[in-house]
Amino acid sequence: MPADLAALAQIVTSAASERGMTVGTAESVTGGLVCSTLVGVPGASAVVLGGVVAYDVAVKHAVLGVPRALLDAEGPVSHAVAVEMAKGAARVLRTDLAVATTGVAGPDWHDGHPPGTVVIAVAGHGVDSVTTWNFMGDRREVREAATAVALEQVAHALATLAQG
Repeated sequence: MPADLAALAQIVTSAASERGMTVGTAESVTGGLVCSTLVGVPGASAVVLGGVVAYDVAVKHAVLGVPRALLDAEGPVSHAVAVEMAKGAARVLRTDLAVATTGVAGPDWHDGHPPGTVVIAVAGHGVDSVTTWNFMGDRREVREAATAVALEQVAHALATLAQG
């Protein structure tokens, strides 16, 4: 694991611990890398309750509760789907916050989106943020970049909650 991912995971787990909050993940494009990175931190079990790898749209619907009509209308790579994935993970895992990743790691286009397109959402505890990114690189580089941004967004959400 790159050192920057480990450092970001440490920031997230420390911030969640300081605030007495729990975190979960709903991952498609990152395939579990966000959760795996978080649980690489000693003591992460106090704040990371779990993750759902929802690579297929059927899992996004059946496990995370993303409405089928939304998936049919927008496809799996959209702001609305990412937000529903994050909300679904927070509900299913019973966490304070959850982060979701969906997108196209490449090398081919998918549902009209070029490789490197990633949507990341954080939801829970009054937080509802979503952003779209266009990362360059091969599959590994896209997944690692998406994981870094997902961890940064969770850290930002935790910092925002601390100020609020």
